[in-house]
Amino acid sequence: MKVPFLDLSKMDDSLKEELQKAFKSSLDSGIFSGGKEVQSFIENLKKQLGEGYLQPLGNGTDALELALRALDIQPEDEVIVPSLTWVSTAEVVHLLGAKPIFCDTDNQGLISTNWVDLVTPKTRAIMPVHLYGKMVDMAPMCGTASKLGLAVVEDAAQSFGASQGGKASGTWGDVGAFSFYPTKNLGALGEAGACFTKSQDLAERISLFSNHGQIRRDEHLSWGRNARIDTIQASFLNVFLARFESFQKRRKTLAKNYLEALEGYEGLLLPGGVLEEDHNAHLFVIQTTRRDELKEYLHLQGIGTAIHYPKILPDLISFQAKGDFSISRKITETCLSLPLNPNMSDSDQAYVIEKIQAFFK
Repeated sequence: MKVPFLDLSKMDDSLKEELQKAFKSSLDSGIFSGGKEVQSFIENLKKQLGEGYLQPLGNGTDALELALRALDIQPEDEVIVPSLTWVSTAEVVHLLGAKPIFCDTDNQGLISTNWVDLVTPKTRAIMPVHLYGKMVDMAPMCGTASKLGLAVVEDAAQSFGASQGGKASGTWGDVGAFSFYPTKNLGALGEAGACFTKSQDLAERISLFSNHGQIRRDEHLSWGRNARIDTIQASFLNVFLARFESFQKRRKTLAKNYLEALEGYEGLLLPGGVLEEDHNAHLFVIQTTRRDELKEYLHLQGIGTAIHYPKILPDLISFQAKGDFSISRKITETCLSLPLNPNMSDSDQAYVIEKIQAFFK
């Protein structure tokens, strides 16, 4: 039996037909940049996020970079980021000539509350990452950042659909940055992203920077570049948004199955809070000191897994930094992501569970 970690080709026929219709509609219209599909996507997304300004973009990395540019992060400024995250979080800080200041995480991979100890006169912003789909506790972070005069840029690339106290992920900070990469809970059939903010000024700056500084054709108020979303990807995302809630229910069901079946095995740590509203069940990440052995065992059984992530950023050549990152480094040595996606069948999951149980027995 083969159970891939994720196979994006496994869609039901009705969904494929809807996506084909969306593509045909764009093809027939001859509009491939901007247009009504992009505007519909903006309105549909705001229904999920609440009132504010929404700027669709080319990808999640664009969203992070333009958020910092809109906040006027300058060379030599410092931005606090977690040591355990995808490379984009710190990469965009470097692209602006600023300096990422790495902070260790808690046992779930979320930025440590000790981040306040890293603040210096050069610190301009903090970028919490809602890793694996689990939200950082945003109310106290935003309160502390406000008192210190720091901007908050939420890296919500993995957490679309999660919320705290009824307030959506990506809407707590000065700017929220989303990725709609195909593997995400809300994923396009290519690259896409977005920024959300409640500040009209920041929204206008992000919009300008994303379209060569134009307010209208050939009228440029500032420098910028092309970070626009593709119309066809917006049309696909409109289709996926219509099914998002049902997909989320399926993810939570699969996560619950894992929790109930794998609880109590010695040497196996299960993710916390994955069934709560502030976790969107993007990834189901277990931890075990036998990680490499388990990964190889499951591979031999035809089961795909993944490691998010094999190294912390301060240990990469391009980001080398000193500090105490012991907790996040331990996670990189013990974490393993199990298959979990809305297209996963009950029989596939039962097989995965059976083999993991056999391993730990």
